[in-house]
Amino acid sequence: MKNVLFVLFMIYFWNTTEAQEINFGIKGGVNFATLTGDAGDLDSRTAFHIGVITEIKISEKFSFQPELLYSSQGAKDSKFDEELKTNYLYLPLMLKYYIADGVSIQAGPQIGLLLSANSEFDGEEEDIKEFLNDLDFGLNFGIGYAMNNGLNFELRYNIGISNVDDESDDFEVRNGVFQLSVGYFFF
Repeated sequence: MKNVLFVLFMIYFWNTTEAQEINFGIKGGVNFATLTGDAGDLDSRTAFHIGVITEIKISEKFSFQPELLYSSQGAKDSKFDEELKTNYLYLPLMLKYYIADGVSIQAGPQIGLLLSANSEFDGEEEDIKEFLNDLDFGLNFGIGYAMNNGLNFELRYNIGISNVDDESDDFEVRNGVFQLSVGYFFF
């Protein structure tokens, strides 16, 4: 009986996914990143992001867009001539609502894994990954425009909701990142 239910589930799943339009693509762009909270008065760090995207049409107006992104972030402290460089692997799970032909508003959570963290001061870099949390959670909000030829553009802001600092419970620091992206859907 369990095998029959499994086969019926697989047939249903296959028919459901066949009916949906699924597009695969790539995206990349520029990050304007900083740290918010108790970090003080920091300047933004300009870096980049790159990754793969999938858009799954739910209806004419709604889509689900999971992504896998490498994102270089951090912040600058001009007062002390110091730069924090962090690199994450993020999994954003975006819900898109098309408000007009090709124009969408987007929102969704993301989880990130810290790959590396360095502090650059006076021309020397120091590995500070052990002082930061390995996981980062955030919420994304943005707007996008998709052309019929597969080219698409997005402007997104990521609000960090988890504390980046792993050393102190009294010191709250969160990522804040503006992303400007260009992408292309292959099919």
